[in-house]
Amino acid sequence: MLEAVLLPRSLAVTRRAGHLYAARATGARAVVYTVLNCRLDRTVLRRFCGAAGYGWDYPDTEFRDLPLCFPEVLCSRLMLMLLTDHNFRLSPAGLVRVRQSLKTLQPIDELKKGPFMLQVAVEGYQQTDAGVEVDVCLSAASRSGCPVWESVVTLLSQNRRHKPRRDLLRNEEEEPDDKDSMKQMEVRVPLLAGPQCVWPFTDYSPHRLLSLPAVFCGLKSRTVPGLWMLSVCLAEIEKHKGVEIITAPVCVTAQFKENPPAAGTVTIRFWDTSKNVGQSADEGLSFQVQLQGQSSSHMVGLIS
Repeated sequence: MLEAVLLPRSLAVTRRAGHLYAARATGARAVVYTVLNCRLDRTVLRRFCGAAGYGWDYPDTEFRDLPLCFPEVLCSRLMLMLLTDHNFRLSPAGLVRVRQSLKTLQPIDELKKGPFMLQVAVEGYQQTDAGVEVDVCLSAASRSGCPVWESVVTLLSQNRRHKPRRDLLRNEEEEPDDKDSMKQMEVRVPLLAGPQCVWPFTDYSPHRLLSLPAVFCGLKSRTVPGLWMLSVCLAEIEKHKGVEIITAPVCVTAQFKENPPAAGTVTIRFWDTSKNVGQSADEGLSFQVQLQGQSSSHMVGLIS
């Protein structure tokens, strides 16, 4: 029902991509959506775990926190409402995920213990050579009001005339100092990763809705959504490094360089990193994801 209301709003927008529009009125309200007294749907959780590489029975496993990306799925309806709000200053169609940072302040399992709050809010807009970026903050708080999980997603409304420098993208990629410490595995991209069914556990994916006009017009081929890539990557890392690598408090940052086509196999690589910051060492784990046969990574990130 919600999708039936939001889709006409999205299709009716005549704004062009890559352009930042002025607020409709002086003192226009900030774009924020909040839902109180949410309850965890275990069926949705199981579907997420099955699609993201954790396994259908993952929620029943002891000493395992909820997957780090799962709360974003819970926020997906609010995300759609925000992107199609009249005070949202970009075209909602064609937005591309370029960066994301996630952090847990306490175990996400707190959301299992009772009602919780979800919120999405626009943090700000930035004009770039590639177009206009918008930072959207998604958050979840426990029944006592304490922050549990937060994610800042940066979406790009791309200027169609801009062409990215692929040589610069390759230069941004890191390589491990010790090649022997790098772990590598391959994951098959399922057909369900395409825009017509991005997440088999929800009908309210922002990527799915905003891709529909392009799919109907034949303007865009199927691509792998960034949320699927990040979720599968974290699932594989947890399997090989143990659950403690993602245990709260933890911070994950990721950069999405381009969406690979929804076909073939992705290669996931990760390795331990250590950087000296002042008198202390900042330890973490770097990761990369790329489609087989491609020379550059589609996603790079760091767990710290």
